[in-house]
Amino acid sequence: MAIANFEHKLAQYAHLIIKTGVNIQPGQTVVLYISVTQQQLAHLIVKEAYAAGANEVIVKWNDTFTSRQFLAHASEERLENIPAYVSAEADYIVDKHAARISVISEDPDAFSGIDPKRIAKNQAAMGKALLNVRKATQNNDLTWTVVAASDVAWAKKVFPDLSDTEAVDRLWEEIFKTCRIDQKDPIKAWQEHDQTLRNKAKWLNDEQFVALHYTSPKTDLTIGLPKNHIWEGAGSFSVEGIEFMANMPTEEVFTAADKDRIDGYVTSTKPLSYAGNILEDIKFTFKAGHVTKIEASSGQDILEHLVETDAGASSLGEVALVPDPSPISRSGIVFFNTLFDENASNHLALGSAYPFSIQDGTTMNDEALAAAGLNLSQIHVDFMMGSADMNIDGIRADGTKAPIFRNGDWA
Repeated sequence: MAIANFEHKLAQYAHLIIKTGVNIQPGQTVVLYISVTQQQLAHLIVKEAYAAGANEVIVKWNDTFTSRQFLAHASEERLENIPAYVSAEADYIVDKHAARISVISEDPDAFSGIDPKRIAKNQAAMGKALLNVRKATQNNDLTWTVVAASDVAWAKKVFPDLSDTEAVDRLWEEIFKTCRIDQKDPIKAWQEHDQTLRNKAKWLNDEQFVALHYTSPKTDLTIGLPKNHIWEGAGSFSVEGIEFMANMPTEEVFTAADKDRIDGYVTSTKPLSYAGNILEDIKFTFKAGHVTKIEASSGQDILEHLVETDAGASSLGEVALVPDPSPISRSGIVFFNTLFDENASNHLALGSAYPFSIQDGTTMNDEALAAAGLNLSQIHVDFMMGSADMNIDGIRADGTKAPIFRNGDWA
């Protein structure tokens, strides 16, 4: 199966990533994180970035094989000690207010079989080394986007009954469809989608619920919301006022949780691909804002290491609402990739909150953010928990309730 006009669609995709994804401005530095297997797309993105006026484009190639060998064989001392040049480069990216483009295409099972303690140690060390760029990204000091590209191992995981070539083509088709490349004018289609999600966010912002109550046959969870929280959908704005799309595709409106007011239990409804492993049938029990019990049919040890990363790793940073009839959900495909699966389902994120999720949050220091109820952590890991039988109520300050979701869709 060959995709009709593939070269043209890929070029349109690169154009969309630059114009709508990160919205490159003249003179800007661009950093592209992409697999060595995606040279064709990388070259198109670089070409589009310079055409949009970029001053420099830094390509950070990644290679799953090399990363796996490192995690399997490097000394523990090296796993926990990140060279100074890594932090220096992160500081350069922040100083330049660079636009960051992350292209995801890796095998969801890339690090399966590697000791999760080794993975956790290296990720914790990298988290500290890249703290400045992570904070700048979460604060929207920079424009950034996460997009996807089709590769054999991932495509075969999603479409195991197809040949390698057919699976790759089919996954590209789904990526193009969900990113609106199949529309007559993809950029205009994104502008209209952006407005639709903004309207949902405005209603929620006007309501200012103090908490959300999620119920389904597998979940009964109450999540407090911080005072003056802000719901956001689709487009975000950098501190310089540049609009960008942090995720393509996206179907969510989201805000921060109050880290101290989370009680009940929640069960995942889709597999989670994390740290090169597939984690399934996750159930978290929360009390007073923190995970007190973890259950999973696969990956429980990885989750236990994850929530021990730091003090905030066992609480929630984000709550996101996605209708079950979203286009990705309707496709019936499990993508084993959070960028896609989170846009098929309501989801929550363990770890850090985004400072822009409360009024004046981007001007607050860590102490002020924590006092306002926002969670601080090195990690931010989304997991999917929505379903067609989930109801969500918004709880007002006077105790009255309003339906937000009924049977998995906007009420």
